[in-house]
Amino acid sequence: MQILVTERLILRQLVFEDAAFILELVNDPDWLRYIGDRGVHDLASACGYIEKGPMDMYARYGFGLWLVELKDTGTPIGLCGLIKRDTLPEVDLGFAFLARHRGRGYAREAAQASLAHGRTAHGLKRILAITSPGNDRSISLLEKLGFSYERNLLLAGGTDEVKLYAQG
Repeated sequence: MQILVTERLILRQLVFEDAAFILELVNDPDWLRYIGDRGVHDLASACGYIEKGPMDMYARYGFGLWLVELKDTGTPIGLCGLIKRDTLPEVDLGFAFLARHRGRGYAREAAQASLAHGRTAHGLKRILAITSPGNDRSISLLEKLGFSYERNLLLAGGTDEVKLYAQG
């Protein structure tokens, strides 16, 4: 189901047919470095990731991580959307893009649309974001989007600190 359309992108709900793309994305070296190994190493586990993550969140909250695809070709390039984690008090923005599609403003475009949707469709006043301390590209994007650094924190069950940002 299509959720958002921007000048160059379509953001839509993930479906099981997106498993091959998810398998590639979650095994991207930067995903593994900054987000972590999610144990997705074949198409079956990619389907499980889609079902237990985004699909479950769509059903529970009406939002989640959406597949970002190029409007003109339908090529999947990344994920972006809103996440409700048990470990954070408010909804947070999440995004990840394949390396070959970075540096073109797609993440910013998708994130701006996701944030606007969260505010208008879901009435969110304050939205969080977390990133690894060394993830300079994500930190830069969050700052361009108007997020402010609040503090470092250790998520429940985590072993590495993350930087917490907030907008609103």
